Amino acid sequence: MELICVRHGRTAWNALRRFQGQTDIPLDDEGLAQAQALAAHLRDERFDLALASDLTRARTTAEAILGDRDVVLELSPEFREMHFGQWEGLTWDEILGRWPELDISGEKVPMHYTAEGGESWDALCARVDAALRDLAGRMGAGDRALIVSHAGVMHGIVRSLTGEPTTTIRFSPGGIIRARGSFAAGWELTAINETADAGTAA
Repeated sequence: MELICVRHGRTAWNALRRFQGQTDIPLDDEGLAQAQALAAHLRDERFDLALASDLTRARTTAEAILGDRDVVLELSPEFREMHFGQWEGLTWDEILGRWPELDISGEKVPMHYTAEGGESWDALCARVDAALRDLAGRMGAGDRALIVSHAGVMHGIVRSLTGEPTTTIRFSPGGIIRARGSFAAGWELTAINETADAGTAA
């Protein structure tokens, strides 16, 4: 079986580097262009199942990719972004201004700290792993599934499939992970952060 896992296109909050989490922000113009570029990039690929986070930015990206394929898009809260609690809507500098005790800088801070009122990294990984195992249980050996989700979920997917953290990867809007195998026999990642040409990612 094969998984084609896609991060949604860019939003205005991505461009401003604001933590989105489960706040339902739509794609911006660049994100819509990225979704269309993904549709072209994946046009000739077969999908037997298609799942997306139920947040607008992921659903819109998935709908563009699927186009007129005769595949039902399943909206799944289990593939929502990590819930960032009181961090949502804030930049990292704004977060540090409110919680100066945080002393880890950079993209991977949610792996080390849980936002007030938010979800822990381990909780995100547990729900993503459960969702992937449920999906794999529904797939035949030759089936291919599309999953459209979020950067945090993409990190959770890699951890679920490989057992390893992904601290050195920054998933671009519209980035793709490809994986082949099974939970019983093991997974091979055949692409990490593959992108379609849709202008500048942020």
